Amino acid sequence: MSSDITTQMPGDDIAVSSLEKFFPPARSGWRSLLQPISKPTERALAGVSFGVKSGEAVAIVGPNGAGKSTLLRILATLIVPTRGHASIANNDVERSPAAARRQIGYHTGGDEGFYGRLSARENLGFFAAMNNLSVADIRTRIAATAERMGITADLDRQVRTFSTGMTHRLGLARALLHQPAVLLLDEPTRSLDPLAAADFRRLIKDDLVRRLGTTLLFASHTLSEVQEVADRVLVLEEGRVIAFDTPRGLALKAGSPNFAEAVTKLLRQPVHSGVAS
Repeated sequence: MSSDITTQMPGDDIAVSSLEKFFPPARSGWRSLLQPISKPTERALAGVSFGVKSGEAVAIVGPNGAGKSTLLRILATLIVPTRGHASIANNDVERSPAAARRQIGYHTGGDEGFYGRLSARENLGFFAAMNNLSVADIRTRIAATAERMGITADLDRQVRTFSTGMTHRLGLARALLHQPAVLLLDEPTRSLDPLAAADFRRLIKDDLVRRLGTTLLFASHTLSEVQEVADRVLVLEEGRVIAFDTPRGLALKAGSPNFAEAVTKLLRQPVHSGVAS
C-alpha cells in the first residue's frame, strides 16, 4: 500500500498506527474456565494504520471476522490494543482513555442498553449525568438533540414502546448529548427497514457530518450505504488494511466499473504479510 494511505496527518481526529489485537482462543466446556488466563493467540488486528480528518466520513468494510468491531471497540476505549497506538483528537485511547471518551459518541446497531420502563427523557437524563453534564445543560441538550433526531414528541414515552427505528434514533441521541467531535458507529442500520435506514443515513450525512462537522467512522456491510455516506473507505480483511481510498479511487484501483465490484474484487485477492499496495 502506498504511503499516503496509512500516514496520519497532524489534523487527524482519528489516528491509528500499527494497531494489533490478539484474543485468547475460544474454548468450550470446562476449558472455558481457562480462557481468562490463556495466552492471547487469536489475531483480530494485524498492524492497522490509517487517519481520519476532521469532519470526514470514513467507512470500514470487510467480511465477518475482518476486525471491524474490534477496531471500533478499541477506539471507543472498551478494550485495549495488544500493540500499537490509537488516538482520538490527540488523546491516546490507552494512556488517556477518559479524555478520549469525552471526544467520542459510540453507537451500535444492536442492543442499546436502555431502561425500558423509563421514558426516553429519563434515559437520556441518566446517560447525560454519566457524562458529567450539569442539570441545566442536560435539559438544554436533551431538547436540542431530541429535535435533531426527530424524537421530541416521544420523549415522555417508555422506551419499551419504541420501534427499532425509534430506538436507533434514541441511541444516536445518547451518543451526541455531550457534543462529541468524533462519532463511532458499528453497523448503525442493522435491523432497520429500508425507509428507516434511508432516513438514518440522511440524518448522519446531512445533519451530523455536513452541517455540524462531526468526524464519522462507521462499519457497514451495506455497500450502497457506504457509497452514499462515506468520503473514504477502509477495506479490512483478516485484520489487515488492504485498501483505503475514495469509492471512486477503489474502483479505479481494482479496475472495476463500480464501487461494489471493486470491493468484491479486492477482498478476493490474497492477503499478504503487509498491507496491500
